[in-house]
Parts: sequence; C-alpha cells; structure tokens
Amino acid sequence: MNFKNYNFVKHRKIYFIISAVMVVIGALSLSIMGLNLGVDFESGTRLDVYLGQAFSEADIAREMEQMGLSATVNTAGDQDDRAVIRFSETLSKEKVAEINSALQEKYGDQIDMQESKVSPTVSRELAKKAFYAVLLASVAIILYVTIRFEFRFAISAIVALMHDAFFVITMFALLRVEVDLPFIAAVLTIVGYSINDTIVIFDRIRENLRKAKVKRKEDLEDVVNTSIQETLTRSINTVITVLFTAVALYVLGGEGIKNFSLALVLGLIAGAYSSIFLASQIWLVWKGRAVERERFAAARNEA
Repeated sequence: MNFKNYNFVKHRKIYFIISAVMVVIGALSLSIMGLNLGVDFESGTRLDVYLGQAFSEADIAREMEQMGLSATVNTAGDQDDRAVIRFSETLSKEKVAEINSALQEKYGDQIDMQESKVSPTVSRELAKKAFYAVLLASVAIILYVTIRFEFRFAISAIVALMHDAFFVITMFALLRVEVDLPFIAAVLTIVGYSINDTIVIFDRIRENLRKAKVKRKEDLEDVVNTSIQETLTRSINTVITVLFTAVALYVLGGEGIKNFSLALVLGLIAGAYSSIFLASQIWLVWKGRAVERERFAAARNEA
C-alpha cells in the first residue's frame, strides 16, 4: 500500500472504533486484574536475589513461610538464576540477614542480595508526586499548545496522550509487569515524545490552512489528509529510529531498566499511532463541526 496516497481522513471512524475497543478492554483488565504495583507505590520490602542456579519459585515461597513470612516470588525476567521476592511488610535488617542466611544454606555462598524498602508513608508520598508530575505535564501541554495553536488542538493532543498512557498501563496490567518509579519516568518520556510528533502534524495543518480556502468540512478534510501525508515519512523514520534504541535497551540493558525500556517500546508504538490516526482526526471532527455551523449561519444570513 502506498501510504503517500492513502486517505487517512476517510477511515477515521475505524480508528476511533479500534481505540474505543482498546480502551474498553483496558478498563476491564484494570478492573479485574489491577496493576502489579511495586514497593515504590504499595510499600513493603523487595529482595532481588542472584542465586547462581535454577530455582523453584514455590520452594522459595515455602522457605519464607517456614520463617513466618508471606512472600510473592517471581523469576526476574528471563533470567532463571535471579529471583524477586516481595513482602507486603517492611522487614528489619535482622530479618533480611536471616533470609540471606537461609538462602545461602539452601543455594550456596554465591548468593547476592539487593534490598529495596519503602514505608507506607513514603509510598503514599511517591504515588502523590507521580500523579502531580503527570497532571502538571498535561496542564503545561494544554497551555503551550493553546498559546501556540488553539484550544481545539490542545484538547485533541491531550486525548491522544491519554490514549497512549492508558495503552501502556493496560499492557503492563495484562502482562503483570511491575509498576514502579521508572515506569512513571517512562510514561512522562512517552508523553514528551508523542506530543512532539503530534505538534509536527499540527504545525503542518496550520501552515496548509493559511494557504487553503476552507469553506466546507470537505476542504478541511483535504487539508488534514495532505498534512499527514507530508509529515508521514518524518514520523515513521523518527519512531523507527527511537524504537531501535528502546528495543536495544530492553534486550541488552540490565534488569533495572527492563520495565522502563518495555514501557518506552509500547509507548512509542502507541504514540506513533495516535499522532497519525487520532489527534488530527479528533481535531478535524471538532473543527469540522464549527466550519459547518459557520457555513449554515452564513447561508441563513444571505437568505
């Protein structure tokens, strides 16, 4: 298919339906499964343990039960010699040392353990600051796009950004990937990238509007379609280039940035989709109604 001649505007209802279905599926998955919150937001203790050999999650869970502890045990990604042990309570240094000794006795002295501990007060504060960070970024984007373009562009951009963020959150819920502070950093990075791509298309729409004589909704559709076609190569090349880096980070990066990299990969794909197929189409529907109202008003006045 030659996308240079593809009519992006003609099929906007299909894009809206696809996005609506994704949102419904996402909302259902979140309501049923919820997010796999890390200790950053849920409080407790997390132990990242290098065991140096294959292990059974059930065996480690039973080991913790024998010590009077309730723990969730998972394999760290695709590394079958690393375990992630999570406790809902904040463990003391003595208890962590006791766990370390028990695991060394079972698996050997090569064990290496890293501890992450967050109290309930700190977790609530981190969650609040994460919410404020996303909210502040959204408000700043609305103000900036409103000043540079117009209010309709700003709201359309925010709707598209919410779509991107919600898609990533949904995928993390479905895949049961842990949500922590690096995840919030990834979401904010996605927001910055996606709005940049969207503004490029909006800027071309504004330039073409100055040259076009828009009297009907169909004229506006031609402007939007032409603007997307003119920026399509740039949008695709940019997202592919950044995707190479994000995928490389996910495959070759350490365990600490794996979730961050995965969020970036998912967000870049969603951002490219929303910039091309959603943001400008939402603006078109909104602006098109205004153009039609003005045309009908002018016709009535002439009559």
